[in-house]
Amino acid sequence: MTGLALLLMLAMAAPAFADGTFFFGYTPKPTARPARGFAVGFNMAVVGFEFEYSNTDRVDSANAPGLKTYMFNGLLMTPTTAFQAYVTAGAGFYNEANLNNSETSFGTNFGGGLKFRLAGPLRMRLDYRVFRLSDSAIEKTSQRFYAGANVAF
Repeated sequence: MTGLALLLMLAMAAPAFADGTFFFGYTPKPTARPARGFAVGFNMAVVGFEFEYSNTDRVDSANAPGLKTYMFNGLLMTPTTAFQAYVTAGAGFYNEANLNNSETSFGTNFGGGLKFRLAGPLRMRLDYRVFRLSDSAIEKTSQRFYAGANVAF
């Protein structure tokens, strides 16, 4: 009987939904420079998955490389609706480039953030990430802060 009850609970899992975010932010080191991108995710109660693309501008005068990331992330979220906190970790590819060279390789990231409901499906998303790039990268660790418009659908 317990097994049947467990099977019924799994079959009646919470409905899943998706969301998309367009964001603007910055990468602070070695000099502050703008970052922008988007994320598209699929969320189920407290677990979610997303693909995220980000592009950080390069600043040649400070030898600050440009960084493009293509990451697949897992998220653990609070099961609330008006306010949602989350932690995330993931992996994917990146391209880092300055005037002298360019590198495409594998990287990881972790971080967290908040989503606040504004009106209907529209939410505001605040996010912080730390990226770990390969040993041959110019900047082996990169941080990013952003704010974005998030729409649940």
